[in-house]
This record gives sequence, structure tokens and C-alpha cells, in this order.
Amino acid sequence: MDNLRLLIEAPALNLQLLLDGLLIGAIFALSAFGMALVWGVMGIINVAQGELVMLGGYAAYYLYRAGLHPLFAAPLAAAALFVGGWLLYRAVIFRVVERDLFISILATFGLSILLQQLANTLFGADVRTAESGFGTLFLLGGRVTVTVIKLVSFAAALVTGLFLILFLKRTRMGQAIRATAQNARAARVMGVDTDGVYAWTFALNAAICGASGALVAMTWVVHPYLGLPYTLRSFMIVIIAGIGNVGAVLAAALGLGMAENFAGFVLGAEYQAAFVFTLLVAILVWRRFWLARERRYLR
Repeated sequence: MDNLRLLIEAPALNLQLLLDGLLIGAIFALSAFGMALVWGVMGIINVAQGELVMLGGYAAYYLYRAGLHPLFAAPLAAAALFVGGWLLYRAVIFRVVERDLFISILATFGLSILLQQLANTLFGADVRTAESGFGTLFLLGGRVTVTVIKLVSFAAALVTGLFLILFLKRTRMGQAIRATAQNARAARVMGVDTDGVYAWTFALNAAICGASGALVAMTWVVHPYLGLPYTLRSFMIVIIAGIGNVGAVLAAALGLGMAENFAGFVLGAEYQAAFVFTLLVAILVWRRFWLARERRYLR
């Protein structure tokens, strides 16, 4: 209650939490873009989504240790994860495409555990960070602060969303991805290599997660068990926004960032994770009742 009273008495604090939530939500949006793409095209809920973010963070960190500025490491991390995503598809994911949804959840859950343990073995359990050196902006006489790297992350989310829209609408592969998402069997009849489309889709998802992980490494820290919170947040965002609307995914991610930031301040940081899980349950219950109502209308 003391923190809630503080929000009422200090309007600048509300602005601080609002800005932080919006900018943090932009990073959530990046991994959610990829999950929406994979779910919409391949019909797979990728439980290893957060682990791809984690691997992107490590890629950026070690490029930073090699002397490259972490901002320039972000596209290289994306490229490395694109290749990694392609290999993961060829090794594991192609076996569960167009199978039962529960099978894909089990397969990617096992993959997430494997990637966690490999990262723990190869990189150790210590937290790492890649210093961007961008500094902080001070607003309203220093009462509100904004780290520049979070502004960069916000811009990256907007650019990635625009890139996805243009890629899906203007390129031949993007059109093949859209056709496969609408009806994979009809796309195959029309000569579309749906297996190649699925490989491209999963690799593109991994590339987006790689860029997101690089921003996470610059903004916060990276460690082997980073993935689960990002998987949960991505899942929540896609459930709210749907799987075919990039703008809705971005809006839902920004909303989640704001809600989580305010909840963490009011309830305390130790209850922030509990708030995320509770919100996930509430969203799933709401979606169940909404879908049941839609079915009643269709009868």
C-alpha cells in the first residue's frame, strides 16, 4: 500500500514506470514476433523460444568480448541464430510439423532443456552483460531517466515489425510463407516447397530471437536459465494478439511491459514473476470462455 500511495503522490514516478514498461515491452515484442510466425505458419508452440533468446545473448556477449560493439554484434547474432535455427529445424523440428500440437510442445520442451544444459556446460552459470556504453537521458530535471539502450530496443522492435510486414508481402518467400500458413496442402499442390518454407520460417524466428537476445545482453544480463520468462511472455502476447497481426503483437507486448512494471513496483520485485504467471492463467481462462461464446454464436 505504501508503494501505491507513492504512485499517487509522485506523478513523475508514474511516468518513469510507464516509459520503462513501454521500452521493456519492445524487447518482449521481438521474441513474440517469432513465436507468432512459427505458430501461425507451422502450427507449433515453440517452448524453446526463450532459449533462442538466450543463445542470441551469448552470441552478442562473446562478440563483445572479442572487441566488437554489442550493437554491431546484434545483426551477427541474428545471422548466427538464423543458421542455428535452420539446423535445429533439420535435426528436430521437421519431425513434428503437422503433427499433434501436444507432440510439438513436448519436443520443443525437451529442446529447451537441452539448450539450457548445453549453455550451462559451455558458458557456465555466471550472469554476463555486454556494456553498450550509451548512457542515460535525464528528463524533468532528473526525476525521470531513460537508458538509451532501451530506446534502441524500442526502435529495433518497430523496425523488425516493419521488416516482417514487408518481407511477408513483397518477397516470393514471404508470399510462400503466407500461402503455406493459409493452406499447406493447397500450397504444395501449387508447387510451393512447404518443407523449405517451414525451414525458412523457423530460421527467421531464430534470427529475430538472436537480435532480441543481443538487446537483452546489453540491457540486462544473460545466463543459461534466461529462457523461460521470455517463452511465457511471448506465449501470453501471442494469445492476446493472435497469430496474424504484427501490430497487435507489438501493442500487446507494450501493454504487458507496462502492466508488469507497475505490478513489480506495487507488489514488490519478489512477486513480479508470480504476477506474470497469474496473468497467464487469467488470459488462458478468458480465452477459453471467449472461444466457448464464439462457438455458441456459430451454432
